[in-house]
Amino acid sequence: MSSMSPPADPAVASFDMVDPGQLESWITAQRWFASKGRLSHIGVVETLSLSDEPPLTLALIEARPLSDTGPGASELYQLLVGSHPAAGISPDALDEETGRSGLAELLLSGRHVRSGENSSVQFHWLPDDRSPRPKAAARLLGAEQSNSSLLIDEQVVLKLFRRLEPGVNPELEMLRFLRSHGFTDVPQLLGWIDLHSHSLDGTLGVAQGFVADGRDAWELTLDALERGDADCEDLRHLGAVVGSMHTVLGSDSHHPAFAPEQPSAEWLALLAVDVDRHIEALFAALPRSPALEPLAGRREEVRAVLDSLLRGHAGGRLIRTHGDLHLGQVLRTPQGWVVLDFEGEPARSLVHRRRKRSPLRDVAGMLRSFAYASSAVQLQRGRVAPAGWEERARHSFLSGYFGAVDPALLPLERSSGDQLLALFELEKAMYELGYEIHNRPDWAAIPVEAISRILEEQTH
Repeated sequence: MSSMSPPADPAVASFDMVDPGQLESWITAQRWFASKGRLSHIGVVETLSLSDEPPLTLALIEARPLSDTGPGASELYQLLVGSHPAAGISPDALDEETGRSGLAELLLSGRHVRSGENSSVQFHWLPDDRSPRPKAAARLLGAEQSNSSLLIDEQVVLKLFRRLEPGVNPELEMLRFLRSHGFTDVPQLLGWIDLHSHSLDGTLGVAQGFVADGRDAWELTLDALERGDADCEDLRHLGAVVGSMHTVLGSDSHHPAFAPEQPSAEWLALLAVDVDRHIEALFAALPRSPALEPLAGRREEVRAVLDSLLRGHAGGRLIRTHGDLHLGQVLRTPQGWVVLDFEGEPARSLVHRRRKRSPLRDVAGMLRSFAYASSAVQLQRGRVAPAGWEERARHSFLSGYFGAVDPALLPLERSSGDQLLALFELEKAMYELGYEIHNRPDWAAIPVEAISRILEEQTH
């Protein structure tokens, strides 16, 4: 590891000259910028020069959304600038070859960059026999919604978290824990980037091994459904991998951030309040639509089922979980399944994403993904899924899962576990419905069907 204080970068001083209107116009157009409405404030709160040649500057951008009720909570974003911004916001350094290669070199060298007395960026690089060569090539991967990822020398993925919060990002925390406890069905952790400053102490990015031979399970499933030969036996293996992962996550009682906990009355109350708040907001704004007709006037029925499912909960443990598990978060390789993306739901706070939960919440997320795949093959590919596929997929996945997970993590009685799983499926479907109404109205029937099915099962 090397440490340095780079020469004064003229780009740093020139940030004072950036017009807030230009900054707002540029940043609100980026896919990774979370607040899509108006802003009451935007500005640069801190800059750190990372290198002089090529010029690379880390800028922390504070944005405060403006809602109908007034200014919202401030959000902090990282922006990497590779050229002089005095005449206006220059392109993101990640869009420039020199900026990408410069960032890769900082990571691979394990550089420690200091700025002033109290600010520094630490690039951690773990020794590995696959280490890319110096001056490694780096290219952007895809068009992610909330992050930006570089593929370095076709071997290493560096994921940069655009929206920042204080604390260790779950992606780093989870990969480090799982790998150190012998669970290898995840990418290899190769490094990370930390920021320590008066603005924030937190994780800027995580580097992990690139799974070159992996295929995205969502696309793999749609392809199989389109052909009419979807193999549910492979989903049994996926269930076993998830069950083994949860067993490892609940195995260390001496690690404060991962030690399993007994569910408390407070945990149940917080869960009930969270779901109930979403039910209230959703039904208050439920538009008139044929697809939504099965839910018309059923707000109190949904609440009653929620209360019933909560009363049925007993036993099990709360552990750290994936937090956003679905088919798009796993890869199929010739060697088996690989689980990805442990940062949790990006729209949630870091505190919320690090919270311990029942492992069945992850299971519910995967089951909902099967329902989406069954419908999406018709919406996106124009083909009808084979009859009964979703039910067979659920059965196979759950069979593999319950055969591999530590039973101590689940409620003692299977009926209590079934109720808790139904609760999390209902919670997930309610959030899905709110998303689809605002973003993909043609897909709203998918969560509506799930909510209607759970209501029928729980009231008969």
